[in-house]
Amino acid sequence: METKFNHLAMHWLNAPASATISAQEINFDTVPHTDLWQRTYYHFRNDNAPMLQFACSEQFFSFSFKVIFAAAHQRFDQAGLVLYLDSDNWLKASVEYENGQFSHLGAVVTNGGFSDWSTQEVSAISEIYLRLSRRADDFKIEYSLDGTNYHQMRICHLAKANGEIKCGIYACSPEESSFKAIFREFNLGPCMWQAHDGQQPDEDYAPA
Repeated sequence: METKFNHLAMHWLNAPASATISAQEINFDTVPHTDLWQRTYYHFRNDNAPMLQFACSEQFFSFSFKVIFAAAHQRFDQAGLVLYLDSDNWLKASVEYENGQFSHLGAVVTNGGFSDWSTQEVSAISEIYLRLSRRADDFKIEYSLDGTNYHQMRICHLAKANGEIKCGIYACSPEESSFKAIFREFNLGPCMWQAHDGQQPDEDYAPA
């Protein structure tokens, strides 16, 4: 894959009031009462988080960046990566403020209008690296504290992620809050998620 990250090719969905965008850094202030969620458990639908994405038709790639989260201060304040196809089909992964003692790392996968959520507690952090890797319509989400050693958060499938997709960054504040989310050290390149070398696929398996 020869494509490199190009901030000029990114486009807003639910744009914030203002943002600063360059090749080195993207930052913007979140908007109160914004989020991404569909139905499950909470029974509400919220689809208004600011997202800045680029289009990519490459079937095998990895996209990573650093999130600086130090200004978050209210429960559920969050910032991270997003792959948004439409309101019923998307994924997000983020660091989320809980309190001064710990944060949440979480991943939400939404297929067909229903979200699920996996999460883990970590010590309160002010910055983290996130990486999304694509293998056709399957995806791997990872995090790193140093930008070198990555740890798996989630492997998932998006049923409608065929052909061109859009992915990028997002940040939101579901409650009455606003904070400056900062994103740096963008990298778009070859897929870092290697093909599985263990059990062979079933005989009737046909890749997308």
